[in-house]
Amino acid sequence: MTTTLEQLRAGQLAGTRRLKLACGLSEFPREIFDLADTLEILDLSGNALSRLPDDLSRLRKLRIIFASDNPFTELPEVLGQCSQLSMVGFKANRIRKVSGQSLPPLLRWLVLTDNEVEALPAEIGACAQLQKLMLAGNRLRTLPEELAACSRLELLRLAANQLSGLPAWLLRLPRLSWLAFAGNPFSEALETAALTDTPIADIQWDELRLEQRLGEGASGVIYRAALLARHEHAKKPVAVKLFKGAVTSDGLPDCEMAACIGAGDHPNLIPVVGKVKDHPAGAHGLVMELIDPQFTNLAGPPSLESCTRDVYDADTRLELASVLRIAYGMASAACHLHRQGVMHGDLYAHNILHCGQGRALLGDFGAASFYATDDRDFRSALQRLEVRAYGCLLEELIDRCDWVGTEAEIAAKLVALKENCLSEEIGGRPLFDEIAAVLRQLTGAGDRDAAALAAV
Repeated sequence: MTTTLEQLRAGQLAGTRRLKLACGLSEFPREIFDLADTLEILDLSGNALSRLPDDLSRLRKLRIIFASDNPFTELPEVLGQCSQLSMVGFKANRIRKVSGQSLPPLLRWLVLTDNEVEALPAEIGACAQLQKLMLAGNRLRTLPEELAACSRLELLRLAANQLSGLPAWLLRLPRLSWLAFAGNPFSEALETAALTDTPIADIQWDELRLEQRLGEGASGVIYRAALLARHEHAKKPVAVKLFKGAVTSDGLPDCEMAACIGAGDHPNLIPVVGKVKDHPAGAHGLVMELIDPQFTNLAGPPSLESCTRDVYDADTRLELASVLRIAYGMASAACHLHRQGVMHGDLYAHNILHCGQGRALLGDFGAASFYATDDRDFRSALQRLEVRAYGCLLEELIDRCDWVGTEAEIAAKLVALKENCLSEEIGGRPLFDEIAAVLRQLTGAGDRDAAALAAV
C-alpha cells in the first residue's frame, strides 16, 4: 500500500515495518529515519531519485529495498553498509556502474533488470548467500569468474545482454536451477530460425475478434478471442497473447514468442494455433488453444521470503496418483523441449496449469532459451541444470502428497528420484528421459501407455 509523504511527515507511520512512497521524489525524505527502529521493507520505486543518503545504514532493520523506475546511474555504495539488507531491486534505472562496495554482506536477491550495466564487480563472489541474480536487459559481455564462488545461486537471468557464450564454470554451480540467456549474440541465430523457419500459420489481425481479457503478465496481455468461420479453429474460442515490447525480468518478448513456436507439439504443452500478422500497431502476438477454465495454477510464484521457491495454498493436498501423473507429464514435456534445443528456464509449479486430477500443462516461455543440440556436453549440462529445477518441483509435490500404506514403496522410490535430481554432484543427476522412464515404471504404465498417461 502506497503511503503519502504528508502521512510520513505528520508522524502517522510510527512503528511501520513496510513503507512505499511513489510521489515524484527527487530527494530521500529524512523523515524516513524516524522509522529506523522498525522499518524492514522500503519501496521508493517510481520516483526521480538518483542518490541515497550516506547514512542509510541508520535503518538498521532494513532487509529489502526497491528503487525501480528511477534515474540512478550507479548502484549506491551505501547499500553495502546496510548490515541486514538481503534484497536489492533497482530495475529500469540507468545504472552503468556496480561497485563492489555497493553489495551488502547478506545479499540474497539482486535485481538489476533493464539497466546499462557493462560489468559486475569481482566482489560479487563474496556474496555467499546469493540465491537470485536478475540481470536481463543490460550490456554484459562477460561474467566475473569470482561468481563461481556463489555456490547457493539458484536463479540467474542473463537474457538480452551482449554475451558471446556461457562460461563452463557457470554450468557447474551446484544449485543453479533456473537460467535464462536468450537474446544474446550466441543464441540469436537459433531464435531467428525458430521465428522464420518453423512452419506456423499466419493469422491476419482482422480475422480475429477479441473478447474478454483473461490476464496480463510481464510480457503481454492474453485475451479470449474468436476466429472467422473459414479457420479450422473457428468452431471453438482461442486465446490471443499480444506481446509488449519492453524487456521483462526474464528477457525479451520476441524470444518468448520464438520459444513458444519452436517448442513444437506435446500433450503437456499449450498448443499454438498461429501467429498474429498485420496488427495495426505492429504488435507481435500468438494465437493459442483456449484452456478449459477448470485448469488453475498449481502454485503461486515465490514470495519475498521464499525467494526461489513457490508458494502453495496451505490446504493443497494431492493423491499419489496425481503426483505421479503431474511428475511424468512435466518430465515428458521437458524431455521433448530439450530434444528441440529449448531449455524452459522457469520450470516451476506456478507455470503449471492443472485440473486437480493430475492432468497438467506447462506454460510461460518467458525465460526459455535456445541452444545447439550438436554439442553433447553443453546439452547435457543444461539439461542437468534444469533437472534440479524439476527436483525442486518434485520435492514440493511430495511434501503435499497423501499416500496409503500400500503405496509406501512407490512413494519411497519417488523420494529417491527427487534426491537424485537435487544432487549437488551434477554429473550424477539423471536426464529427463531417464526420469520419465522411472516414472512410467512407478505408474505401472508401459511404453504403449505413455502417451495416454501424459495426455490432457
